[in-house]
Amino acid sequence: MNAGEKRAALSGAVRCGELVVAPGVFEMISAKIADGMGFGALYMTGYGVAASHLGVPDAGLASYGDVVERVRVIANGTDTPLICDADTGFGGLLNVRHTVRGFEQAGCAAVQIEDQVAPKKCGYTPDRRVIPAEEMVTKIRVALEAREDPNLLIIARTDARTELSLEQALDRGKAYARAGADVVFVQAPECAEELKRIGQEIDSPLAANMGDGRTEPALSPAELSELGFELVIYPGLGMLACAAALEASYGALREGAIPAGLAASLYARDQMHRLMGFEDVWAFESRWLDAD
Repeated sequence: MNAGEKRAALSGAVRCGELVVAPGVFEMISAKIADGMGFGALYMTGYGVAASHLGVPDAGLASYGDVVERVRVIANGTDTPLICDADTGFGGLLNVRHTVRGFEQAGCAAVQIEDQVAPKKCGYTPDRRVIPAEEMVTKIRVALEAREDPNLLIIARTDARTELSLEQALDRGKAYARAGADVVFVQAPECAEELKRIGQEIDSPLAANMGDGRTEPALSPAELSELGFELVIYPGLGMLACAAALEASYGALREGAIPAGLAASLYARDQMHRLMGFEDVWAFESRWLDAD
């Protein structure tokens, strides 16, 4: 699918109330593996991009330029619609317009913007502060006006639950829906009952963050769908699994050898070749180079 087709597929599913499950990806190996599994979308995690691209915390250190290039690489290297974390829009209103235009041109299918004070903080860290709701409403309106394709989804995230209260987070979610956000995302609800209230009280397609599968209320995608959520993201799943596997493998090597049991769990070399597209290279060479 081209970028327009991917945006149409994702927006059609969300607006029709279908459940879209999106695993977190952060570079091309994770993106290619997830791309081949038939998910409705992929979620390009800001934490993962900051960590894998720059080796820094998700604390507002990755710039628009850092992130948009990763958007371009992943969006053009996969066939699945890509949801992109755009932090606060990387600044004020002019930055939001520039970010939405740039991310759309890079090929993403949805742009997520949050209401944190810049520089933002990771949604799993303390002391996150939010801007006034009215400022975020204006950001949403700018983002909607900036897109060329109406199928590009604008996801409005609020971090008010942690700093303020669930009630204020719900009020913000309702305001962001009225402003025209295509999807509302209340970050960090603290229990299943809070997720239920979000589903009941905000009249909009909704996103839920299942993070690493351990620190959030443990609900399945089907259960979240029953509560009224259309989009479920797992931003940390692949990144944390990758880090654990690398630590185990490198640690075993440091001790002297990779145990047989660990070796058996590794990707086979020919499997990695297929994932990276070597078969196309060999077919090309067979057609053109061998002919010479």
